[in-house]
Amino acid sequence: MLRGLYTSATGMTTQMNRMDVISNNIANVNTTGFKRDRVITQSFTDEFIRRVNDPSINDPVRLPFRNSVPVGRYSLGTFVDDLSTDFTTGSFNTTGGTFDLAINGSGFFAVNSGGQERYTRDGAFTLNQDRMLVTKDGFSVTGADGNPIIIPDGMVSITPAGEIFVDGELINTIRLMDFENPAMLRNQGANLWNALPGANPVPFTGSVEQGVLELSNVNIVREMVEMIEISRAYEANQRMITVIDTTMQLAANDIGRK
Repeated sequence: MLRGLYTSATGMTTQMNRMDVISNNIANVNTTGFKRDRVITQSFTDEFIRRVNDPSINDPVRLPFRNSVPVGRYSLGTFVDDLSTDFTTGSFNTTGGTFDLAINGSGFFAVNSGGQERYTRDGAFTLNQDRMLVTKDGFSVTGADGNPIIIPDGMVSITPAGEIFVDGELINTIRLMDFENPAMLRNQGANLWNALPGANPVPFTGSVEQGVLELSNVNIVREMVEMIEISRAYEANQRMITVIDTTMQLAANDIGRK
């Protein structure tokens, strides 16, 4: 019976973790360029269960029991194996803003966060007091030369290749990155990703659209459906624990006295 308690407990823990991730997705449904996360679960290694007191089926002495069979395989439940990000492109919203940029296709804008290069799909950029192109959290957008991008006063236009022109003069080019294996990107918070070894940078093949923002790829209806599914799975495990606890109580208090 204790096995059943542990199995149901791991199931409840897994559903709680799934609920946390979905809650975060829903909270960021209006966050520009946000990518929804998904929980990947895996079952514990199956154990092969036999009846403890049954004789061996190969025991020639106990012929009546030679046709006995094992009980079968038994799992101790599931656990969270990994957290995966869905990098599918969200819908676009035309804003007309000079520094509102969206990437059409795969790829990321490179920004500087604490001296480290990070990557984002959130192109809601602006200028700080030094006329440096920054994210809404104040991280500087990286140019093709690896330095922050300073925008002088004038008429700004940005090409699909990320080239920044001011009054017709090329000022800088936004550093645009893409990766062969996006699964090796890890969310660092503030809508930024860090590339782990194995992400394998590849040439950028998308295009930049000025005056447009990419919306979150969170589908609120899908997330709500999954939330209901998680609630039911959690309640089922909870009821199972109650049943097992009641059975153990009866075994200890009633059967054990006889």
